[in-house]
Amino acid sequence: MADKNLKLPENVPGAFYVDESCIDCDMCRTTAPDFFRRHDETGFTVVYRQPTSSAEMEKAEEALRDCPTESIGSDELPM
Repeated sequence: MADKNLKLPENVPGAFYVDESCIDCDMCRTTAPDFFRRHDETGFTVVYRQPTSSAEMEKAEEALRDCPTESIGSDELPM
């Protein structure tokens, strides 16, 4: 499970975040490219835009569920 205390500072503010356990595998960027992108300076993926509609929320949640290292977290979803 992602640790909110280890959130990467490059994430935009909002419910979804990536923590420092990210291995930059590209899964979330492939699943939900509207919200996740690689931060080249750190080598990690970060949230660059938060979902705003229910359809967008579903894509971000799919990326969270499928993350192999559980590096994606959400302050709004029960964990």
